[in-house]
Amino acid sequence: MRRYRPDKYVTYRNIDALFKETIDWDLIEIHWQDLMQVVLSIKAGKLLPSAILCRLNTHSHKNRLYLAFQELGRVIRTLFLLRYISDRPMREGITAETNKVESYNGFSQWLSFGNNGKVLDDDPVEMEKHVKFNQLVANCVMFQNVLDMSQAIRELIEEGYPVKVPTVQGLSAYQHEHLLRYGEYEVDLGDIPPPMTEEALSTIFEHILHPELVPVA
Repeated sequence: MRRYRPDKYVTYRNIDALFKETIDWDLIEIHWQDLMQVVLSIKAGKLLPSAILCRLNTHSHKNRLYLAFQELGRVIRTLFLLRYISDRPMREGITAETNKVESYNGFSQWLSFGNNGKVLDDDPVEMEKHVKFNQLVANCVMFQNVLDMSQAIRELIEEGYPVKVPTVQGLSAYQHEHLLRYGEYEVDLGDIPPPMTEEALSTIFEHILHPELVPVA
């Protein structure tokens, strides 16, 4: 990914090879008021981001405002990449969040096994239904997983087994090994699961964090 120097005469020790090109500050300065006008219009709801992107992409290489936005984006991206390189907690946080997204994508794709997860109909309505129904099933399974794991943790605590924070942090709502995609499920609407209130969950979490202070009744 490209990184840009603030000036062609600027050099850096150890990381100079990372920088290939130079920011055109004059272009940003000339169109600064136009840039801010676009930003304020979007913030005020007078202009949709998608609309401005469509306009700017039209003959983008000849559009000076587009080029100014592109140059400003290079500045922001370079600053972000430098911070990413030097800030270990930031890298760890981004990696953790990225892993969560990838885990969810794999989880929802596993649930959408019909036709290998492919939408064979090019009708926008059918495509939207496919996506939303898949998300609905994924959310239902995630919710049940959280309830099952919370109940299991509660039972372990009640039986006197130590439940440590690292153990709980390693749990995921995206589990599917216990599911049979091709199995038959009988739904008994009269079989209502025990309530798992917010207060009960809070008690469990507080006990895990402070087992010596919060007993689980």
